[in-house]
Amino acid sequence: MMSGENGFGRPGWFRPGKLAALMLLSLSVLAPSCGFKALAAETVVDALGRTVAPGPATRILTLGSDVTEIVDALGAGERIVGVDRGSKYPESVTRKPNVGYRRQLSVEGLAGLRPDLILAAEDSGPPEAVEVLKSLSIPIVFIPEDNSPHGIKRKITLIASTLGAEDKGRELAGEVLSSFQAAADLASKIPPERRKKVVFFHGLVRLSAAGAGTSADAIIRYAGGINPMAVVDGYKAASEEKLIEMAPDVILMMSDGKGGPTADQVFGNRALSATPAAKTKALVVLDGAYMIGFGPRTADAIRDLAQALYPEANSVD
Repeated sequence: MMSGENGFGRPGWFRPGKLAALMLLSLSVLAPSCGFKALAAETVVDALGRTVAPGPATRILTLGSDVTEIVDALGAGERIVGVDRGSKYPESVTRKPNVGYRRQLSVEGLAGLRPDLILAAEDSGPPEAVEVLKSLSIPIVFIPEDNSPHGIKRKITLIASTLGAEDKGRELAGEVLSSFQAAADLASKIPPERRKKVVFFHGLVRLSAAGAGTSADAIIRYAGGINPMAVVDGYKAASEEKLIEMAPDVILMMSDGKGGPTADQVFGNRALSATPAAKTKALVVLDGAYMIGFGPRTADAIRDLAQALYPEANSVD
């Protein structure tokens, strides 16, 4: 379900003149949440260093696939009243109202769902929308973006504390970290001379590849691969000349949800057709949230990618 189908995430998230009405809406509709905040004794410190009183958290809006998955894994999935476009697991959340891409938020759309708590990935935006959200009566807790096992533990711990589920949080964190370490240990046994160069692309229209500091780069490394794009930070355009220079052995992409992209589509691209990966049509396609989210399922994604990269290696079976 796209955001437009619910009236959320419309182009132009905010226009001058709407701020006063929006503030009145939040203060009147969400008054019970305000009252609880005034009485709440427990607080949490979020990824931005803000001290927040979470309140009852009976109507939770989650922004970020990892955030959504953690809330569900903690047993609070039934309290989720809305999610962002990237949240597609578990399957039940696909039936929740969708507020669009978390980096292009519509404040009106979010407030219209009447959440009493927003759990948002640290990179939610745009900045102007985030500033308005922080000024409203709805408690909002920003969850850290950290592409590491420690980062997953931080996310789980903060969300569990926010929901008053500390015991469940410790249990979940222990299980996730144990699985993560087992997957990373298996992949680490691949000798350096056998490690393959892997480049991740979001799509084929604009060949923007994942560099250092991205979750895709971290997944490649933990799975035993080498990311030749790690010499740059973030996502950068990769020209035909650059790709020939990097000589990737494998192309990694996200599923389009329609059975693609296929090897023919990928290596039909002129820039990718000249790479070593094209000679063997070495393409790995994984679900986006599963691969990039750095949440409860990340260990499985690492194992799946390692097995795709090194199917002949008994050490990653």
